Amino acid sequence: MTDVREPTAVAHRETAVAEAAARLTRAAHDRRPCAPVRELLGATDIGLAYAVQRRVVGGRIAAGARVVGRKIGLTSASVQRQVGVDRPDFGVLLDDMDVSALPAVPGHRLLQPRVEAEIAFVLAADLDDDDLDVERVRSAVGHAVAALEIVDSRVADWDIAITDTIADNASSGLFVLGRQRVAPGEFTPRDVTMRLYADGELASEGDGAACLGDPLAALLWLARTAREFGDPLRAGQVVLSGALGPLVPTPPGVTVRAELSGLGSVTATFASEDPEAPQAPQAPQAPEELEEHG
Repeated sequence: MTDVREPTAVAHRETAVAEAAARLTRAAHDRRPCAPVRELLGATDIGLAYAVQRRVVGGRIAAGARVVGRKIGLTSASVQRQVGVDRPDFGVLLDDMDVSALPAVPGHRLLQPRVEAEIAFVLAADLDDDDLDVERVRSAVGHAVAALEIVDSRVADWDIAITDTIADNASSGLFVLGRQRVAPGEFTPRDVTMRLYADGELASEGDGAACLGDPLAALLWLARTAREFGDPLRAGQVVLSGALGPLVPTPPGVTVRAELSGLGSVTATFASEDPEAPQAPQAPQAPEELEEHG
């Protein structure tokens, strides 16, 4: 008698991946947050969640988007404990997520946005070596800039577990890069201090040590993980290395400005929502109770 249990299990997993990806894609398109996809994937199957992420991102690439980098999330130990994991996660940055050149952050492309300040590394060399360490990843950095990551969630009320955020492209939304480029030898990432203002009022502050102890440690983790996934980091890609402080709400019309010591500042104004504007798929954000996503 043929044992059909294994093929049946595989088919079940494939169905779960397809249904979860469709749920997230539909939520983005319709601009209506959805139920958690952990209902389909379980709350702890990280491999299955990344399979959903690949399918969601693959759909956007098929529609014309281009990969420009990665983002690292869950770099705060306190947030890892709240979500129940002991490691960061990552998502994919696409060219249509970069709104640095726009006069305002388009509200119609977001569902439940919040903003956090980060160090963005722009790579000058591939990181596909077998033996990666902090010095190797540091040497691969062409320059760094101050950055704002606008995290967002397709899951209603930020009701997420680890599988929800990974599947939803690590709660990615949009990002804004500062203009001041700083060479890696001109600053020490873990010593960077950050202050983020909303309409001129201090709303968040932190430092590089909040990001896995050192943003370069976060970059090393990502480089190793991306290589293990068979898709190593490449020259020219942008890496958002993780939050330096707590998330800040972004109501329509608010202007946020982050100041990072040694890296200058980066500013973004959030436009009022325009119901007539074209829609674009988005990614998830962190739960309301989380202090930081990155």
